[in-house]
Amino acid sequence: MGQKVHPFGYRVGITEAHRSRWYAPKALYGELLVEDYKIRKFVDKRLNRTPPFAAVSDIHIERTREELKVIIKTARPGLVIGPKGAEVDRLTEELQYMTGRKVSISIIEIKNPDMEAQLVAEGIAEQLKKRASFRRIVKMRSEACMQAGAKGVRILLAGRLGGAEMSRTLDNRMGSMPLSSLQADIDYGFAESFTTYGSIGVKVWIYRGMYDEPAPTPAEGESTAAGARPRARGRR
Repeated sequence: MGQKVHPFGYRVGITEAHRSRWYAPKALYGELLVEDYKIRKFVDKRLNRTPPFAAVSDIHIERTREELKVIIKTARPGLVIGPKGAEVDRLTEELQYMTGRKVSISIIEIKNPDMEAQLVAEGIAEQLKKRASFRRIVKMRSEACMQAGAKGVRILLAGRLGGAEMSRTLDNRMGSMPLSSLQADIDYGFAESFTTYGSIGVKVWIYRGMYDEPAPTPAEGESTAAGARPRARGRR
């Protein structure tokens, strides 16, 4: 059996902050934990699965005694806010009705979507649904991540790739991926593509460098993918 560890869970409390930040007594803890899950599921369904498809990659939740604060990280903040803030006001009202608490929503813009593993995974899943060539998609997205400044990227697809009768996997890697180093900033994303011939799982790991290093910024017109050769594993 494989001893697999979630890259985010492995680093929580060491180099990564919790995605839910609040304190509760023992009697209330379970209720608030389930509420957090419902909020995340609701916001994801509302903004990612139905129009406006706002490319939300992460949802952080903070609680005080009086207020519930939801922080949404998105690549398309304009779609979340809506004309004159109508969309964000409606979302706030719906969350207040759902939780029975005072809710405030903050929106953080993702400047570089190619460095967010969840958004890359969602993008690949969307293209697979449109019956695009899976090898071409994976190669293009890997190169785009490397050009955006990633030090390494790994994309793993599993399922009936290309409508094949038997399910298989495709594992594509570029650059380095030090999964066992706690100081390595590795972003992980998972998405499912529900195609006509079955569901295909998409996993993406992006290595963004060490936590104590400044964020990489590629020079104008220069490809950081130069010299990085992809390794694709899986039956042809």
